[in-house]
Amino acid sequence: MDTKWLIRSQSVVTLAAGMIYPYYLLFLKNLGNSYSKYGLAFAVFTISSAAVSQWVGSKLDRHGLRLMTWSSLGMMAAMLIFPWVVSYLWVLVLQLLMGVSNAMQKMSERLLLADLTNKGERGPVIGNFHFWTSITSGFAVIVGGYVIDWLTIDMLFYVSAILYASSSWVTWRAGKRGFSF
Repeated sequence: MDTKWLIRSQSVVTLAAGMIYPYYLLFLKNLGNSYSKYGLAFAVFTISSAAVSQWVGSKLDRHGLRLMTWSSLGMMAAMLIFPWVVSYLWVLVLQLLMGVSNAMQKMSERLLLADLTNKGERGPVIGNFHFWTSITSGFAVIVGGYVIDWLTIDMLFYVSAILYASSSWVTWRAGKRGFSF
């Protein structure tokens, strides 16, 4: 089966995340002014991701592609809002949104990889998927470093939002072509 669209979509997600991640950490540290607030923000992300996975799991088989599309839209919204955040409470709200989006993305990604491959033939496809998303991740950090030298961190959030939007568009188009799982 054709997994190229999934590899492209998730490579763009990886690019968006990898490009902003190191600078996002600095942003959180500067806004929180303490390591405990920094830790709490990440805890909200991981715990919300874990908690929502139970709900996502019950919907995954019927709505995997939709959940993947909405996960990118959720991350896009978070990236668009982050530059405007002036309160730590809003950081926590966005961390919650990002945790929910993360669970939807990761679980949908795994479901679609399984659904788009055949038993006994999954290894090469998963290897190809991992190769391209990992290469994109490394490239993203390099690109982020160069972009941040020319632009502001706010612009990096906006570029990341555009990338998440493009990933959402790719998965939405896949659904229109008949990949509805």
